Amino acid sequence: MTDWRQFLASMFEAAIDAVQPVKCVPKFLPDPPLGICRVFGAGKAAAAMAAAVESYWQGHIGNFGGIVVVPYSHVVSCDNIEVVEAAHPVPDQASVAVARRMMTMAQDLGSDDLALCLWSGGGSSVLCLPADGISLEQKQAATTDMLRSGAPIAEINAARIKLSGIKGGRLAKACAPARVVTLLMSDV
Repeated sequence: MTDWRQFLASMFEAAIDAVQPVKCVPKFLPDPPLGICRVFGAGKAAAAMAAAVESYWQGHIGNFGGIVVVPYSHVVSCDNIEVVEAAHPVPDQASVAVARRMMTMAQDLGSDDLALCLWSGGGSSVLCLPADGISLEQKQAATTDMLRSGAPIAEINAARIKLSGIKGGRLAKACAPARVVTLLMSDV
């Protein structure tokens, strides 16, 4: 029985190792842009993904930086990309502040620039910009109610998009005319 447990444990460890951002992110990165590169990201793995991007592109790209938001206690150190912590699963004021900063940074991009978006599980929670006419408190209450109801995460995320000023393609639209490349890591 021990041999099977060791075998299964080694398979599990190999699977986890194979999906570490430092191993899987670089092979999907586009060529560096002619202009600047802004990295935007959100979720539990966003900082690790950003660190992988920095490691791979170090010395190959000039004007490079950005901001990612992770749940509290999921920080991975980066040199050029700022890592911000925010609440999960119910957003807080830090979630709103970082979303506003992302939208401002996105609007400064030009046609030779690249917006590299790094999304992972938890991103819908930690990145929160209430839509016009909706307060953070209303989004918090709606999120809390949906979580308590037992609603599936797909339904919660669909509602979050409707209540958002950044989700549902709004950040990508703000990046125009820059090229937008998105890398996703799912824990679902």
